[in-house]
Amino acid sequence: MRLVIQRVTEARVLVDDEVTGEIGAGFLVLVGFGREDTDALPGSAIWNKMLDKLVNLRIFTDDQGRFNLSLADVAGDLLLVSQFTLYADCRKGRRPSFTNACEPKLADSLFNRFVADARAKAPANVATGVFGAEMFLEFTNWGPVTITLDSQDM
Repeated sequence: MRLVIQRVTEARVLVDDEVTGEIGAGFLVLVGFGREDTDALPGSAIWNKMLDKLVNLRIFTDDQGRFNLSLADVAGDLLLVSQFTLYADCRKGRRPSFTNACEPKLADSLFNRFVADARAKAPANVATGVFGAEMFLEFTNWGPVTITLDSQDM
């Protein structure tokens, strides 16, 4: 599992010119699953660690301008967007290979569970895009701050 977390002042996702998810200040998170991820991942130690890290990652500034506050501390929102391209392999040629990405049916199931579990842990609004759809993201990266988490590194 890979997460690309962007601290944002606002974000929204559109599908067919309709807003499917929208948040205020918080995190826009691109969520990808790899071929090594299985239906045993939800509820596992790695799964829980990734969710805990997401909600408690201290990348909001305190009164002294230091990264000391988490999403939980600031009651920030989450916009979760499925993103199989996080597993692109660009080592050969000029067209990325996606053979390292999770099979779509399983990835959809994992993403839906991740959203449900994030809603149980998150301090505020949790919105999403539409799995498998062509989505357009509009957001203001605050900082800019972008952090990548990979379950292989946990």
